[in-house]
Amino acid sequence: MTRIGILGGSFNPAHSGHRAISLAAIRALGLDEVWWLVSPGNPLKEQAGDMAPFAARFASAKKMARHAPIRASAIELKLHTRYTVDTLRALVRRYPRKRFIWLMGADNLAQFDQWRDWRGIAREVPIAVVARPGYDGAALAAPAMGWLRRFIRPAHQAKSWTKWRMPALVLLRFRPDPNSATRLRMADPAWQRRFLPRTSSSPST
Repeated sequence: MTRIGILGGSFNPAHSGHRAISLAAIRALGLDEVWWLVSPGNPLKEQAGDMAPFAARFASAKKMARHAPIRASAIELKLHTRYTVDTLRALVRRYPRKRFIWLMGADNLAQFDQWRDWRGIAREVPIAVVARPGYDGAALAAPAMGWLRRFIRPAHQAKSWTKWRMPALVLLRFRPDPNSATRLRMADPAWQRRFLPRTSSSPST
């Protein structure tokens, strides 16, 4: 079985923090690779006025993933899935010889209860939560943790995640990367212009 970590997000734009978390997760979880699922549209961020076109975000992810066991994926665009739970169920059906674990930052765990069928996500695949400075307290006090806390597995058992019975949650802590998409957009509001001319071809899975 191929062991795949899945990191979903807007990647608006992709940055070194995404890469650092992915490489650290590969080591901690014994992954073969990480797939970056570039979201065609995040239901929780649809009101943001600074969301770049999908083509620019996907191109930034492909560039940041170079020379690493990381693959930028446009599969949500192909599957026409809007919510993570639907995407994960489709992936599990489509790739029966791969094992998937969902990767997310503590900031996402803090609002996990707002995701569609978040319990269904936890029952579908294991979840690895990466600590993020400034969010750990909110994550541990989040409504979803009231249910998930009983399913936490020790971090020293992280490489055994394919043997866990779901739901299963592991909390990981890596050296933080100071970069964030918000900071990059503030420094360069027109960042997407560097990528749009290079996206004449269709994104590949």
